[in-house]
Amino acid sequence: MKATQQLHDLGQSLWLDNITRELLTSGTLARYISELSVTGLTSNPTIFEHAIKNSDFYDEAIREKILAGKSGEELFFELALEDLLQAADLFRPIYAATAGVDGWVSLEVSPLLADDTAGTIAAAKQLHARAQRPNLFIKIPGTPAGIAAIEESIFAGVPVNVTLLFSREHYLFAAEAYMRGIERRIAAGLDPSVSSVASLFISRWDVANKDKVPDFLHNRLGIAIAMRTYKAYRDLLSSKRWQKLADAGAQPQRLLWASTGTKDPAAADTLYVEALAAPDTINTLPEKTLLAYAEHGKVNHVMQLDKDESETMIAEFARHGVSADALAEKLQREGAQSFTESWNDLIKCIEAKSRTLKKFTRDYRE
Repeated sequence: MKATQQLHDLGQSLWLDNITRELLTSGTLARYISELSVTGLTSNPTIFEHAIKNSDFYDEAIREKILAGKSGEELFFELALEDLLQAADLFRPIYAATAGVDGWVSLEVSPLLADDTAGTIAAAKQLHARAQRPNLFIKIPGTPAGIAAIEESIFAGVPVNVTLLFSREHYLFAAEAYMRGIERRIAAGLDPSVSSVASLFISRWDVANKDKVPDFLHNRLGIAIAMRTYKAYRDLLSSKRWQKLADAGAQPQRLLWASTGTKDPAAADTLYVEALAAPDTINTLPEKTLLAYAEHGKVNHVMQLDKDESETMIAEFARHGVSADALAEKLQREGAQSFTESWNDLIKCIEAKSRTLKKFTRDYRE
């Protein structure tokens, strides 16, 4: 049995952290679903930029849209929705079979809205309405402005993938926002079943402190933060507050491991997948990591609710001058900035390709 199937049987969902038009048209994504137990997919601006910049699969669609007067963000969202709706339809049988627990794809609001609560709420509603698919998450960052937008979006019935979470505290802020949105729906007589996931970023922790700690601590802080957060997640799901919502028909906001590709060339390419095996979670994997895990990964152990182990490791980093609280805030700020830069690069890529295709079309007609 493949390791990917073993993780699925354990109760962890494997989602692909990638989307390209070639993945869809070649049948590769369908094969990952049938052969590698992939049950969902995430996207981000960098993924789309690479897909558009490094292939000609989008050229005809871009040409048609620029002739129709589309440009910039408007053009991008049309391209992204074309891909993601096709992917959502591939995952729709999984969504149906799991009663909406699995089978999701994700689309991000513009990172330029990271500090704009009202703008984020409006964009989330608009993208959700355009998609017309029950299994498409709208990604909203778990920044201070984003937390308010998450609550309002959940209250409005928009499924949300909370992104840019880096700590237990970030996760709990997101979970609180989710529960408040659900509680408000119940009070208003609305259906409490609005799905959400909370995405905790892992590998960036270890990249950030690699040059600050001894070798024996390399690639260990991200996993410790994940263990700490997993315990908070399980504690929340056993709380009286959550049980009351569950009894009313709400679904748990699942914890998702993001940024799980190994960045350190000296470490195993399946490091984070093997360390983060945990029931009732999601691991969203870069394509390279997914294929590596399918080939030679192992389910060595299941994550335990061992508070002492994670806290001991975090304390060891503190002794070497790495404050988990301070680093979490720094990583979230840098993550938001990185998303903005990626977004700007994506729009520049689309504009450059649009100019080239427009010139080619004009020259061809002449």
